[in-house]
Amino acid sequence: MDTSTILLGANTHSKQVHLYSRMANRHGLIAGATGTGKTVTLQVLAEHFSNIGVPVFTADVKGDLSGLSAAGKPHPKIQERIDKIKIKDHSLEASPTVFWDVFGISGHPIRTTITEMGPVLLSNLLELNETQEGIMHIAFSIADDEGLLLLDIKDLRALLNWMADNSKEIKSNYGNVSSSSVGAIQRRLHVLNESGGDVFFGEPALDIRDLLRTDLSGRGVINILDGKKLMLNPRIYATFLLWLLSELFEELDEVGDPEKPRLVFFFDEAHLLFDGAPKALLQRIEQVVRLIRSKGVGIYFVTQNPADIPDDVLGQLGNRIQHALRAYTPKDQKGIKAAADSFRPNPAIDIKRAITEMGIGEALISVLDEKGKPTPVEMTLICPPRSRIGPLTADEKKVCIQRSPVAGKYDVGVDRESAYELLIKREAELEKREANEVQLETKETKQRKSGGSKRQGVGEAFLKSMLRAVGSTLGRKIMRGVLGSIMGGR
Repeated sequence: MDTSTILLGANTHSKQVHLYSRMANRHGLIAGATGTGKTVTLQVLAEHFSNIGVPVFTADVKGDLSGLSAAGKPHPKIQERIDKIKIKDHSLEASPTVFWDVFGISGHPIRTTITEMGPVLLSNLLELNETQEGIMHIAFSIADDEGLLLLDIKDLRALLNWMADNSKEIKSNYGNVSSSSVGAIQRRLHVLNESGGDVFFGEPALDIRDLLRTDLSGRGVINILDGKKLMLNPRIYATFLLWLLSELFEELDEVGDPEKPRLVFFFDEAHLLFDGAPKALLQRIEQVVRLIRSKGVGIYFVTQNPADIPDDVLGQLGNRIQHALRAYTPKDQKGIKAAADSFRPNPAIDIKRAITEMGIGEALISVLDEKGKPTPVEMTLICPPRSRIGPLTADEKKVCIQRSPVAGKYDVGVDRESAYELLIKREAELEKREANEVQLETKETKQRKSGGSKRQGVGEAFLKSMLRAVGSTLGRKIMRGVLGSIMGGR
């Protein structure tokens, strides 16, 4: 099999249009109005990448992509398109597929920890203001300094409670922490927990290597994340996918420009990533997009209009597939002009007119040539998929999940000792120590209580004040706030 190019379709003169595999990690865009064929184009690309040995990750926000794991069926219209594009071998076949689901219902659970998410993405997820984000950074710093693992939401809530009760002890080393700001964060954590955070944060966390699998025949595994329920909270959806990109960026080593990508990542409903994102987060997104290609990862944003993508990111998308757009309003017309102007001109095509007149399954395509330069735009009839167009049945999907190469690895959650458990353990230690002090009443103990000791370091102050807080205010908050809302929500 020739793995140097990927067949996308054919132009109006039946000349085939290909994407060079070694340029596939220069990222791309699939745009077009609803119902113009974006999902099928994504499906075709995923199949082709899989066939040349490249793993794929994509979210499935409508439930249509599960058909990738089943062979397609012959149809006269499909055969007509095969003939027009002059495809020599179009065997109908399934692709190796693994299904994932944050909620663990229609796929394997996919989790991360609070620590792995980090303060920046977590603050964006919770929609915190600048002051509240600063407190989140302090919480992570204290956790690092004191060896407290933040694995799930109850760990973070317990630590934030301690910070509110001991703001004086930590002010000189970490900064001011107001109880009102901590309370606002706690309320947002409660909402996140009720929205599914209790199942998303925890262990076993996703091993990135499980997204880079190939099957026994060398085909790349297509990882499909069920996004139907996740899309009910767009910010969780966008932050989750951005976290995944960040993990790939941090975990993978540099490979330069390989002959083909190590992974292709499709970001459907990409506009959700940028809507309302603060400037600092947009800068991070731009950095990840710019640098992750050297890790061998290609990112393909899927959205309705190129205008949904910031210019700094759009400028890095070398391979572009533009389906039809509709011009109902002046704003739509402006978007069409911007989309037309982004292509390298072709004298034979009126790009602006073509964008509004193309049919379903047609697209304007410009890709990077072997030297990395954009090719002139071509009006292209997109290849039909080899797999099923449309979703699997529930029984078919169940069988696929049972036969998955990661079956059993993530299905059962683990709650090991972390920050919350350490607070409970230190409470018991404090009670035991105080009981001994009451019995012994030694001279040394009396001197320490009279204030003769030297100034405490933040580490010692953390331990002592935290243990006392656990026995009083914090202990009550853990039992009422954490166990009441978190355990009751499971």
